[in-house]
This record gives sequence, structure tokens and C-alpha cells, in this order.
Amino acid sequence: MNKLSIKDFDLRGKRVLMRVDYNVPMDKKGHILDDTRMRLTLPTINHILSQGGRVVLMSHLGRPKGHVDKTLSLHPIAKALGEMLNQEVAFCTLDQPLGDSPVTLLENLRFDPREEDPTLDPEFAKTLATYGDIYVNDAFGTAHRFHSSTGTITEYFPHQSAMGLLLERELCALEPLCHKPPHPFCALIGGAKVSTKIGVMSALLDKVDHLFIGGGMLFTFLKVQGQKVGSSLVEESQLVTAEDFLTACERSKVTLSFPEDIVIADQFSQESKIETISINREIPDGWLGLDIGPRTIEAWRTPLTGAKAIFWNGPMGVFEIPKFAEGTKALARLVAECPGMTVVGGGDSVAAINELDLSDKFTHISTGGGAALEYIENGHLPGIDALSHK
Repeated sequence: MNKLSIKDFDLRGKRVLMRVDYNVPMDKKGHILDDTRMRLTLPTINHILSQGGRVVLMSHLGRPKGHVDKTLSLHPIAKALGEMLNQEVAFCTLDQPLGDSPVTLLENLRFDPREEDPTLDPEFAKTLATYGDIYVNDAFGTAHRFHSSTGTITEYFPHQSAMGLLLERELCALEPLCHKPPHPFCALIGGAKVSTKIGVMSALLDKVDHLFIGGGMLFTFLKVQGQKVGSSLVEESQLVTAEDFLTACERSKVTLSFPEDIVIADQFSQESKIETISINREIPDGWLGLDIGPRTIEAWRTPLTGAKAIFWNGPMGVFEIPKFAEGTKALARLVAECPGMTVVGGGDSVAAINELDLSDKFTHISTGGGAALEYIENGHLPGIDALSHK
């Protein structure tokens, strides 16, 4: 990895401007529901402080669409971060001068439309740059976006833009899967839509030995093969794409596996009637497929537990409804048994792992689902490309 790390700098007396991803879930009263992303940045913050530096943190929260929205203020996050660090975290709006606090958090960057669209006015990035002597990106979850705070800003820090410890850890985990994965290498891809996953699946064809597909997008592939899928989710606009992908799989040396059985229901709710059927059975009209079944887990057990590397992204069913979360949970338990490298690319897969308290059984759990997918697909990300070379 030929990018500067925060470990390459002498930070004494320096003010480090650090992009973090504190886009955490919050309830209507402003209470943080999951502070994982915040806690994962603590090693970088503590490193800066221990080296005699000060840190100015900047992040976004939600989608305020370029306008001030008090419900999306980062003020509660500053308070929570202070409790984690056991010291006060100063909070600063973008029109205020910085004080001398060791740790400062700036207000939500996306309150300004120039954050997401640097072409509106590059002066926004220039203004942000005045807050630090060194720029550090520790926000892997936003590294696939070229925004003012992740891309343009590095122009004002020549030879002074570096990876934070979290970002570096993410890349160290994902890079082997992109370039020299151990074999056999298995990929598990779930989720609702073919359109959001076809890029990474296509990129994986020349990397993996075995590709497993589940989730809602399964039914677009089944329909292409002439199967009746009832009222299951189908992306009509992606039927040709799905057919082309199946053809590409046949031409490649990759083994493609669909579920052996699926859980179908007469309605999209916890109160629905359900039935587990073979993948080869037609789904009746009015019924829809919402999870994978137990036979699938057993059929996938041998190749997955024998893998040297596994990449998993996306749930195998409608995870937010408990009745249809069992397949994803069973898969999490199964992947946790694999003695090889196991990398999870964000999303509801992570929620299942956390709910089962299995996170310590995985090699790496990414903080950025979209970024992880794009990195696997393309081998680089705009926010990382913008950082200084060693």
C-alpha cells in the first residue's frame, strides 16, 4: 500500500484535520443506537493525542440535502464522543473560529451543499483545510465518494494527506481479496437488487472459485431461467443483465450456487403464513420468497467451512422481519466456523453477526458496505486515490 499513514508523521504541536464517518443511527430523541463507527476511530484519535497533536474531526450525518437540519446536528455525537474519550470534545459550527481544545468536532458537513458537490465552489474545501496542518482520512464508509472533505481537500495538503488507522486496517483486510486471494475463495452475495450488486459479482468472476447468491435478487435470476416466482421481488429492468451474468458464469471456471430451498410467505409481514419449499418448485401466485431454508445451509456447509477465504455482503432474506432472518443468522454461524480469512462487507450481514455476538469470529467486518463493494469491484476508491503517496 503506497499511501502515507498517520504513523508516518511527527504530530507534536500539529493540528490534524480528520475525516471520520459518524453517520450513526439515532432515535428521534437524539440518542445513538449504535456507536460502533465512533468507537473504531478512537485508536486514531488517541494516537494523535498521545503524540502531542490536536485533532479536528469532521463528518456528515444523514441526508440534510445542503440545508441546516437541527435533527441531524452532530452536537449529541460530540457529547457521546467526549464520554468515550473521558474528556470534553469541543463542538464548532462551520462559521465559528476554532478554540484550543485537544479534540473538536465540526458541525454536519452536509449542511452545506458544497460538501457533496465540490464543483459548486472549491472554496469550501479550502476553508475546511484551514482547520488543520495535516489531513487524515479515517472514514472508509465515505471513501467511495469524491466530496469536498474526502477528495478536493487533499489538494490543500500536498504530501500531508494520510490514512487513519481504521482506514488502513480496512484496506489491509480487503486488498488481498482484490489482488491475491487465497484459494479456495468463496463469495456470498445477498441483498434485494441485482442492479446494486452486479458490478461486484462480475468483478468477482475472475477472483473466486465459488459464488453463492441469495436474498431478494435471487428471484430475478430464477425468472430469467423460466421459473414462476409468484409475487417475489423481480427487477424487470435487470432481466437481460441477469441472463448475461449467468452466461458469463458458464464461461468462467466459477461454481455458481443458488439456495437449495426457500421460505415463502403469503404476505410481507411477521404475521404471514409461511412454507419452506424446494428451489425447483414454483412459487404460487400471491406468495413471495423471503428467506433461504435449512437445506441450503447444509448444502453450503462443506464448501464454506473448507474455504481459505470468504467475502460476504448482503442478507439472505428480509432480515428486518424476525420470521425471515433465520437464514441470514444460520449463515453467519456457518461462516464463523470457517478457519480461513472471513471478511464481511458491511450492511445487514453485520447486523446479524452483532446480534449473535459473533464479531470476534470473523477476520474483518467492514464499516462501509458500499465502499467495500466498490473496492472489491475496482481495486481502488476516489477518497484513497486522493491521499499522498509515500
